[in-house]
Amino acid sequence: MGEFLPVLPIFAVLFLIVIFIFFWFVPVGLWIAAVAAGVPLRIFELIGMRLRRVNPNVIVRALISSHKAGLTVSTPDLEAHYLAGGNVLNVVSALIAADKARNISLDFAQAAAIDLAGRDVFEAVQISVNPRVITTPSITALALDGVELITTVRITVRTFINRLVGGAGEETIIARVGEGIISAIGASDTYEDVLENPDIISKTVLDRGLDAGTAFEILSIDIADVNVGKNIGAELQAEQAEADLVVAQAKAEERRALAVARKQEMTASVQEKRAQVVEAEASVPRALADAFREGNLDITPINQGE
Repeated sequence: MGEFLPVLPIFAVLFLIVIFIFFWFVPVGLWIAAVAAGVPLRIFELIGMRLRRVNPNVIVRALISSHKAGLTVSTPDLEAHYLAGGNVLNVVSALIAADKARNISLDFAQAAAIDLAGRDVFEAVQISVNPRVITTPSITALALDGVELITTVRITVRTFINRLVGGAGEETIIARVGEGIISAIGASDTYEDVLENPDIISKTVLDRGLDAGTAFEILSIDIADVNVGKNIGAELQAEQAEADLVVAQAKAEERRALAVARKQEMTASVQEKRAQVVEAEASVPRALADAFREGNLDITPINQGE
Protein backbone atom coordinates (compact mmCIF):
# COMPACT_ATOMS: atom_id res chain seq x y z
CA MET A 1 0.00 0.00 0.00
CA GLY A 2 2.81 2.36 0.80
CA GLU A 3 4.31 1.81 -2.67
CA PHE A 4 1.34 3.55 -4.35
CA LEU A 5 1.46 6.67 -2.11
CA PRO A 6 4.28 8.47 -4.06
CA VAL A 7 2.34 7.92 -7.28
CA LEU A 8 -0.72 9.84 -6.08
CA PRO A 9 0.84 13.36 -6.29
CA ILE A 10 1.89 12.66 -9.87
CA PHE A 11 -1.65 11.68 -10.84
CA ALA A 12 -2.97 14.77 -9.07
CA VAL A 13 -0.65 17.05 -11.03
CA LEU A 14 -1.55 15.34 -14.30
CA PHE A 15 -5.25 15.65 -13.47
CA LEU A 16 -4.88 19.38 -12.78
CA ILE A 17 -3.01 19.84 -16.06
CA VAL A 18 -5.76 18.02 -17.96
CA ILE A 19 -8.43 20.11 -16.25
CA PHE A 20 -6.56 23.33 -17.11
CA ILE A 21 -6.16 22.32 -20.77
CA PHE A 22 -9.82 21.32 -20.96
CA PHE A 23 -11.10 24.61 -19.58
CA TRP A 24 -8.67 26.55 -21.79
CA PHE A 25 -9.74 24.65 -24.89
CA VAL A 26 -13.41 24.69 -23.86
CA PRO A 27 -14.02 28.24 -22.57
CA VAL A 28 -16.90 27.42 -20.30
CA GLY A 29 -16.58 30.75 -18.48
CA LEU A 30 -17.00 32.73 -21.73
CA TRP A 31 -19.97 30.59 -22.71
CA ILE A 32 -21.62 31.25 -19.32
CA ALA A 33 -20.95 35.01 -19.67
CA ALA A 34 -22.47 35.03 -23.20
CA VAL A 35 -25.54 33.11 -22.11
CA ALA A 36 -25.97 35.37 -19.06
CA ALA A 37 -25.84 38.40 -21.36
CA GLY A 38 -28.52 36.92 -23.60
CA VAL A 39 -26.22 36.15 -26.55
CA PRO A 40 -27.35 32.95 -28.34
CA LEU A 41 -23.95 31.26 -28.49
CA ARG A 42 -23.26 27.55 -28.29
CA ILE A 43 -20.22 26.16 -26.57
CA PHE A 44 -19.26 24.21 -29.68
CA GLU A 45 -18.90 27.54 -31.50
CA LEU A 46 -16.34 28.60 -28.91
CA ILE A 47 -14.48 25.32 -29.37
CA GLY A 48 -14.52 25.94 -33.13
CA MET A 49 -12.97 29.38 -32.55
CA ARG A 50 -10.09 27.73 -30.72
CA LEU A 51 -9.59 25.34 -33.61
CA ARG A 52 -9.67 28.22 -36.11
CA ARG A 53 -7.16 30.17 -33.97
CA VAL A 54 -9.63 32.91 -33.20
CA ASN A 55 -9.53 34.54 -29.79
CA PRO A 56 -12.97 33.69 -28.35
CA ASN A 57 -12.58 36.34 -25.64
CA VAL A 58 -12.53 39.12 -28.26
CA ILE A 59 -15.48 37.68 -30.19
CA VAL A 60 -17.61 37.16 -27.05
CA ARG A 61 -16.90 40.69 -25.82
CA ALA A 62 -17.88 42.08 -29.21
CA LEU A 63 -21.08 39.99 -29.29
CA ILE A 64 -22.08 41.06 -25.78
CA SER A 65 -21.41 44.76 -26.55
CA SER A 66 -23.41 44.70 -29.79
CA HIS A 67 -26.26 42.73 -28.22
CA LYS A 68 -26.56 45.14 -25.30
CA ALA A 69 -26.59 48.05 -27.76
CA GLY A 70 -29.42 46.46 -29.74
CA LEU A 71 -27.30 45.64 -32.79
CA THR A 72 -27.23 42.35 -34.65
CA VAL A 73 -23.75 41.23 -35.65
CA SER A 74 -23.08 37.69 -36.83
CA THR A 75 -20.36 35.59 -35.27
CA PRO A 76 -18.89 34.50 -38.65
CA ASP A 77 -18.48 38.15 -39.69
CA LEU A 78 -16.61 38.92 -36.48
CA GLU A 79 -14.38 35.87 -36.90
CA ALA A 80 -13.64 36.72 -40.53
CA HIS A 81 -12.66 40.26 -39.61
CA TYR A 82 -10.47 38.99 -36.78
CA LEU A 83 -8.70 36.54 -39.10
CA ALA A 84 -8.18 39.37 -41.63
CA GLY A 85 -6.21 41.27 -39.01
CA GLY A 86 -8.92 43.78 -38.14
CA ASN A 87 -9.73 45.37 -34.80
CA VAL A 88 -13.03 43.69 -33.97
CA LEU A 89 -13.77 45.62 -30.78
CA ASN A 90 -13.04 48.96 -32.45
CA VAL A 91 -15.40 48.14 -35.32
CA VAL A 92 -18.20 47.18 -32.93
CA SER A 93 -17.62 50.34 -30.90
CA ALA A 94 -17.90 52.39 -34.11
CA LEU A 95 -21.17 50.65 -35.04
CA ILE A 96 -22.59 51.39 -31.59
CA ALA A 97 -21.50 55.05 -31.76
CA ALA A 98 -22.98 55.44 -35.26
CA ASP A 99 -26.26 53.86 -34.16
CA LYS A 100 -26.51 56.16 -31.14
CA ALA A 101 -25.84 59.19 -33.33
CA ARG A 102 -28.98 58.35 -35.38
CA ASN A 103 -27.85 60.36 -38.40
CA ILE A 104 -24.86 58.20 -39.46
CA SER A 105 -25.44 55.28 -41.78
CA LEU A 106 -22.80 52.63 -41.13
CA ASP A 107 -23.03 48.85 -41.49
CA PHE A 108 -20.58 46.16 -40.46
CA ALA A 109 -19.15 45.57 -43.94
CA GLN A 110 -18.40 49.27 -44.40
CA ALA A 111 -16.92 49.63 -40.92
CA ALA A 112 -14.75 46.54 -41.46
CA ALA A 113 -13.50 47.88 -44.80
CA ILE A 114 -12.58 51.20 -43.19
CA ASP A 115 -10.76 49.40 -40.39
CA LEU A 116 -8.82 47.17 -42.78
CA ALA A 117 -7.88 50.26 -44.80
CA GLY A 118 -5.83 51.40 -41.82
CA ARG A 119 -8.15 54.11 -40.52
CA ASP A 120 -9.55 54.38 -37.03
CA VAL A 121 -13.24 53.84 -37.77
CA PHE A 122 -14.32 54.64 -34.21
CA GLU A 123 -12.45 57.96 -34.29
CA ALA A 124 -13.97 58.67 -37.70
CA VAL A 125 -17.47 58.24 -36.29
CA GLN A 126 -16.59 60.50 -33.36
CA ILE A 127 -15.33 63.22 -35.71
CA SER A 128 -18.49 62.85 -37.77
CA VAL A 129 -20.54 63.52 -34.63
CA ASN A 130 -18.21 66.12 -33.10
CA PRO A 131 -16.31 67.96 -35.89
CA ARG A 132 -12.58 68.37 -35.43
CA VAL A 133 -10.66 71.64 -35.66
CA ILE A 134 -7.36 71.44 -37.57
CA THR A 135 -4.91 74.30 -37.02
CA THR A 136 -2.58 74.87 -39.95
CA PRO A 137 1.05 75.91 -39.54
CA SER A 138 2.00 79.48 -40.40
CA ILE A 139 1.31 80.18 -44.08
CA THR A 140 3.28 82.95 -45.79
CA ALA A 141 1.94 84.73 -48.87
CA LEU A 142 2.56 87.99 -50.78
CA ALA A 143 -0.03 90.55 -51.82
CA LEU A 144 0.31 92.35 -55.14
CA ASP A 145 2.04 95.29 -53.43
CA GLY A 146 4.84 92.98 -52.33
CA VAL A 147 4.05 92.96 -48.60
CA GLU A 148 4.34 89.61 -46.86
CA LEU A 149 1.43 88.29 -44.75
CA ILE A 150 1.78 85.39 -42.30
CA THR A 151 -1.53 83.69 -41.50
CA THR A 152 -2.72 80.86 -39.27
CA VAL A 153 -6.01 79.16 -40.11
CA ARG A 154 -8.37 76.86 -38.21
CA ILE A 155 -10.23 74.36 -40.39
CA THR A 156 -13.36 72.70 -38.99
CA VAL A 157 -13.89 69.33 -40.63
CA ARG A 158 -16.33 66.47 -40.33
CA THR A 159 -15.66 62.90 -41.38
CA PHE A 160 -17.21 61.81 -44.65
CA ILE A 161 -17.88 58.14 -43.89
CA ASN A 162 -18.49 57.13 -47.50
CA ARG A 163 -15.09 58.50 -48.59
CA LEU A 164 -12.97 57.09 -45.78
CA VAL A 165 -11.81 54.20 -47.95
CA GLY A 166 -9.59 55.72 -50.64
CA GLY A 167 -10.12 59.32 -49.53
CA ALA A 168 -7.21 61.66 -48.78
CA GLY A 169 -6.37 62.57 -45.19
CA GLU A 170 -5.74 65.69 -43.13
CA GLU A 171 -2.41 66.42 -44.79
CA THR A 172 -4.17 66.93 -48.12
CA ILE A 173 -6.74 69.26 -46.53
CA ILE A 174 -3.98 71.37 -44.95
CA ALA A 175 -1.99 71.50 -48.20
CA ARG A 176 -5.03 72.52 -50.29
CA VAL A 177 -6.13 75.18 -47.82
CA GLY A 178 -2.58 76.57 -47.72
CA GLU A 179 -2.54 76.78 -51.51
CA GLY A 180 -5.91 78.51 -51.52
CA ILE A 181 -4.77 81.06 -48.93
CA ILE A 182 -1.65 81.89 -50.94
CA SER A 183 -3.77 82.39 -54.07
CA ALA A 184 -6.34 84.53 -52.24
CA ILE A 185 -3.72 86.81 -50.72
CA GLY A 186 -1.78 86.94 -53.97
CA ALA A 187 -4.88 88.21 -55.77
CA SER A 188 -5.32 91.13 -53.31
CA ASP A 189 -4.11 94.53 -54.49
CA THR A 190 -2.62 95.50 -51.13
CA TYR A 191 -2.01 93.79 -47.83
CA GLU A 192 -4.30 96.36 -46.21
CA ASP A 193 -7.25 94.89 -48.11
CA VAL A 194 -6.62 91.54 -46.46
CA LEU A 195 -6.20 93.07 -43.01
CA GLU A 196 -9.46 95.00 -43.40
CA ASN A 197 -11.44 92.00 -44.68
CA PRO A 198 -9.75 88.74 -43.65
CA ASP A 199 -12.96 86.85 -44.44
CA ILE A 200 -12.19 87.20 -48.16
CA ILE A 201 -9.59 84.49 -47.65
CA SER A 202 -12.02 82.01 -46.11
CA LYS A 203 -14.73 82.76 -48.68
CA THR A 204 -12.32 82.34 -51.59
CA VAL A 205 -10.97 79.06 -50.20
CA LEU A 206 -14.39 77.61 -49.36
CA ASP A 207 -15.71 78.35 -52.84
CA ARG A 208 -13.01 76.13 -54.34
CA GLY A 209 -14.40 72.90 -52.90
CA LEU A 210 -11.07 71.79 -51.47
CA ASP A 211 -12.58 68.77 -49.70
CA ALA A 212 -13.29 66.95 -52.95
CA GLY A 213 -11.73 63.50 -52.97
CA THR A 214 -10.86 63.61 -49.28
CA ALA A 215 -12.24 61.74 -46.30
CA PHE A 216 -13.49 64.98 -44.74
CA GLU A 217 -16.07 67.65 -45.32
CA ILE A 218 -14.89 71.20 -44.64
CA LEU A 219 -17.48 73.02 -42.55
CA SER A 220 -15.68 76.31 -42.04
CA ILE A 221 -12.33 78.02 -42.44
CA ASP A 222 -11.55 80.67 -39.83
CA ILE A 223 -8.58 83.03 -39.87
CA ALA A 224 -6.95 82.70 -36.47
CA ASP A 225 -4.13 85.19 -36.93
CA VAL A 226 -2.72 87.52 -39.60
CA ASN A 227 0.66 89.20 -39.17
CA VAL A 228 2.50 91.57 -41.49
CA GLY A 229 5.93 90.34 -42.45
CA LYS A 230 8.63 91.85 -44.65
CA ASN A 231 8.07 94.23 -47.52
CA ILE A 232 9.48 91.89 -50.10
CA GLY A 233 8.54 94.21 -52.96
CA ALA A 234 10.53 97.12 -51.50
CA GLU A 235 13.49 94.84 -50.82
CA LEU A 236 13.42 93.59 -54.39
CA GLN A 237 13.22 97.15 -55.71
CA ALA A 238 16.16 98.20 -53.55
CA GLU A 239 18.18 95.23 -54.72
CA GLN A 240 17.24 96.02 -58.31
CA ALA A 241 18.24 99.67 -57.87
CA GLU A 242 21.56 98.58 -56.39
CA ALA A 243 22.12 96.21 -59.29
CA ASP A 244 21.25 98.98 -61.77
CA LEU A 245 23.71 101.30 -60.01
CA VAL A 246 26.48 98.71 -60.30
CA VAL A 247 25.69 98.27 -64.01
CA ALA A 248 25.67 102.06 -64.56
CA GLN A 249 29.00 102.42 -62.76
CA ALA A 250 30.48 99.63 -64.87
CA LYS A 251 29.26 101.28 -68.06
CA ALA A 252 30.60 104.68 -66.94
CA GLU A 253 33.97 103.09 -66.16
CA GLU A 254 33.94 101.49 -69.59
CA ARG A 255 33.22 104.83 -71.27
CA ARG A 256 35.96 106.52 -69.23
CA ALA A 257 38.46 103.85 -70.23
CA LEU A 258 37.48 104.29 -73.88
CA ALA A 259 37.90 108.06 -73.60
CA VAL A 260 41.33 107.68 -71.98
CA ALA A 261 42.39 105.23 -74.68
CA ARG A 262 41.12 107.56 -77.42
CA LYS A 263 42.97 110.50 -75.85
CA GLN A 264 46.16 108.52 -75.65
CA GLU A 265 45.71 107.47 -79.27
CA MET A 266 45.19 111.08 -80.36
CA THR A 267 48.24 112.23 -78.36
CA ALA A 268 50.36 109.59 -79.98
CA SER A 269 49.11 110.65 -83.43
CA VAL A 270 49.93 114.34 -82.74
CA GLN A 271 53.38 113.44 -81.52
CA GLU A 272 53.94 111.34 -84.62
CA LYS A 273 52.93 114.24 -86.89
CA ARG A 274 55.19 116.64 -84.97
CA ALA A 275 58.07 114.27 -85.47
CA GLN A 276 57.33 114.20 -89.16
CA VAL A 277 57.29 118.05 -89.28
CA VAL A 278 60.59 118.26 -87.36
CA GLU A 279 62.07 115.71 -89.73
CA ALA A 280 60.80 117.70 -92.73
CA GLU A 281 62.19 120.95 -91.28
CA ALA A 282 65.55 119.27 -90.70
CA SER A 283 65.68 118.10 -94.33
CA VAL A 284 65.33 121.68 -95.78
CA PRO A 285 68.89 122.89 -94.96
CA ARG A 286 70.32 119.67 -96.34
CA ALA A 287 68.33 120.07 -99.55
CA LEU A 288 69.60 123.68 -99.92
CA ALA A 289 73.18 122.63 -99.32
CA ASP A 290 72.93 119.85 -101.87
CA ALA A 291 71.41 122.21 -104.42
CA PHE A 292 74.17 124.82 -103.85
CA ARG A 293 76.86 122.21 -104.08
CA GLU A 294 75.50 120.90 -107.35
CA GLY A 295 75.10 124.37 -108.75
CA ASN A 296 71.44 124.22 -108.98
CA LEU A 297 71.04 127.17 -106.72
CA ASP A 298 71.90 130.69 -108.00
CA ILE A 299 72.79 133.04 -105.21
CA THR A 300 73.88 136.00 -107.47
CA PRO A 301 72.32 139.20 -106.23
CA ILE A 302 69.90 140.90 -108.54
CA ASN A 303 70.86 144.39 -109.74
CA GLN A 304 67.99 146.50 -108.64
CA GLY A 305 69.11 149.49 -110.66
CA GLU A 306 68.87 147.83 -114.00
